[in-house]
Amino acid sequence: MNKWITLRGRRHSFQLDRRTLMVILFLAIANAAAVVICVGLGSKMISPLTVIRAFFGTADSADSMIIFSLRMPRVLIAVMVGSALAVSGALLQGIVRNPLTSPDIIGITGGASLGTVIFILYFSHVSIRFMPLSAIIGAFATAFLIYIFAYRKGITPLRLVLIGIGMATALTALTYMLILTASFTPTAVAVKAFTFMTGSIYGVSWERDVATLLPWIVVLLPIALVFARHLNVQELGDEVATSVGSSVQVKRTILLIISVALAGAAVAIGGAINFIGLMAPHIARKLVGPSYGGVIPVSALIGSLVLLLSDLIARIAFIPLDIPAGVFTAAIGAPFFIYLLYRHRNGS
Repeated sequence: MNKWITLRGRRHSFQLDRRTLMVILFLAIANAAAVVICVGLGSKMISPLTVIRAFFGTADSADSMIIFSLRMPRVLIAVMVGSALAVSGALLQGIVRNPLTSPDIIGITGGASLGTVIFILYFSHVSIRFMPLSAIIGAFATAFLIYIFAYRKGITPLRLVLIGIGMATALTALTYMLILTASFTPTAVAVKAFTFMTGSIYGVSWERDVATLLPWIVVLLPIALVFARHLNVQELGDEVATSVGSSVQVKRTILLIISVALAGAAVAIGGAINFIGLMAPHIARKLVGPSYGGVIPVSALIGSLVLLLSDLIARIAFIPLDIPAGVFTAAIGAPFFIYLLYRHRNGS
């Protein structure tokens, strides 16, 4: 039996390994189950059967109100933010061919956070629909600075990571200084900014948050999947990629724009949630191999699942306290990053 399944469109075609398709199917089911469980658990427990009935419009009105008004927006934001951060990390690792790279490690998340906090502190009177744009501008500015500082007759992976870590630390310090020194800022706005910096999706709503983030995800994730095949060519090296007809610099720039835009949009709504962009692509490659046609969708599903479960623990572990989900992703991700640093300690 042929191990490959070919999906053909008018202009593009994709080949998927049957094992990859099975992994995607399994993770999609796991995500669906996690959504049902996350919607049902909280200060008031709702059974999975009742949750499913609510999805079909046959549940009790009180349960439906809790599910759709209070919990469902938060669950959907977790799915979208986790997916966006994971795909952003996968693209970034492919672009620079460095397994230690992710948007938060090299400071892109920090730049997006700074852009968002500036928006919260100084432009809170403007429509929230512009907040992802502010975060993306901050992310692009940071990416440009990192490139300038890391370039010295080319860019080596280790130098990029070290410069990025320094940039991330500096941006975090600058962001906290802005919050603390903005004496004109109302206390509620300052608290919102501090909560944002810990990576929390508490208090999200359909109109303000889901409607703001959804267009970015719907547009950028499919584009990332379409351009994933160019990463497979670039893995062979610039000279080989050029020799087979790939416009390396153009495609690399487009992929970088997609990666930074996904990270910026996710951070604008979900806050500074770290390490998903580092962990999810590594787990995806372990499951489906190095081909980015499989790595991108599997990373998205893993990132979604990680944030869903992290936020679930954050909500129910210390009731009535609601701990930021970023605390739990950092608790998992920091040891994972140390392990990767140890494994790649002889890299240049």
